[in-house]
Amino acid sequence: VRDVRLALRAGEVTALMGRNGSGKSSLLWALQGSGPRQGGSVKVTGAGGGPAADPKRLPAARARQLVGLVPQTPTDLLYLETVAQELAQSDLEADGAGGPTARQILDRLAPGIPDDTHPRDLSEGQKLALVLAIQLSAAPRVVLLDEPTRGLDYHAKEALTGIVDALAAEGRTVVVSTHDVEFVASAADRVVVMAEGEIVADGPTAEVIVASPTFAPQTAKILAPLAYLTARQVGAALETAEATR
Repeated sequence: VRDVRLALRAGEVTALMGRNGSGKSSLLWALQGSGPRQGGSVKVTGAGGGPAADPKRLPAARARQLVGLVPQTPTDLLYLETVAQELAQSDLEADGAGGPTARQILDRLAPGIPDDTHPRDLSEGQKLALVLAIQLSAAPRVVLLDEPTRGLDYHAKEALTGIVDALAAEGRTVVVSTHDVEFVASAADRVVVMAEGEIVADGPTAEVIVASPTFAPQTAKILAPLAYLTARQVGAALETAEATR
């Protein structure tokens, strides 16, 4: 990652796109504070507009309240024998963040997961939901997701779209690193494209992803030059046209 200057806003879902090796994951880990940094700084505004802080320079519990990251392989963060143990440990480490418990969050994201289930026996979507619940238990202002749609079927991706929309509606900053252009078309407000460690494009989703065939979703390719990114948008437009006849 080189010479990146990036402002991320509360209430906005930003998709981070680019080819493998472009620097997407490195940037996320640098923002979260665990990744290496040879220079530069990260500033995250505190709750209620409080003083900005760099999560890398804070104790772990306080850093979790600023930035939470779900890695490409969510199971990297799961190390206990049952779902209940993972949730209880998360609440303990949240250090009184004051929000819902990890179990309450998990039941909202993926209801019905038994306490005694081994985390590695869960489906990919359930593992993602569990790790996201663990991260959200600390009530972070910034949520970073690294390739969250890997291994998810269509229905799980649709549920994930609803989750990131809800997080943004709560006033959180959401950044999703992904190659999934269809997910980006339905979930992201803004797209940032990286190449060789630098940002090469940054703008509204509808403008950025249709600028290159590499990032354009199927609907946009079929209906170009009409400004539709998803089948849902087309359906809404047809309903509106029918209603005005």
